[in-house]
Amino acid sequence: MGIFNFNSTPESDESKAPVSTDATPAERVTEFQMTPPRVDPSRAVLPIQPPVPDPGTTHDPIESDPLKTLELKPRLIEALSTVYDPEIPVNIFELGLIYDVDVNADGLVGIRMTLTSPGCPAAQTLPGEVKAKARAVSGVTDAWVDVVWEPTWEMSRMSDAAKLQLGLL
Repeated sequence: MGIFNFNSTPESDESKAPVSTDATPAERVTEFQMTPPRVDPSRAVLPIQPPVPDPGTTHDPIESDPLKTLELKPRLIEALSTVYDPEIPVNIFELGLIYDVDVNADGLVGIRMTLTSPGCPAAQTLPGEVKAKARAVSGVTDAWVDVVWEPTWEMSRMSDAAKLQLGLL
């Protein structure tokens, strides 16, 4: 028995009029029939897992130009280092979310990146921000970002600076 038992009437409750059996359901309700509905434990509500984001369009690897890559990659890394995961106070480059940065002779940049988890709340915004930052670098004609799930991101991909900043070293 719980703390309250509203299913039984008090021992001496003669002041209450009997409830008519031909009354409507609303009229049959008395103050003593306040039992909450039963919850079936087999129908427990589990938190809904967010769907795994579609990696979207994947591009063929671009033919990387060594000279153009040497020229632009440091500036691209600097630009990508200004993008932060909203849940972790470390930039995405130091977190190890950027897998590849390729630049072809025309200045087209191809970036392969991942997220910390498929259910990452920033899955819709981070790739767009990465693309915008890469396109803003002088000498870049265009950029594309592919979100990949293989290899899976793990904490070992973080730089020592990121681990130190998060108190893991």
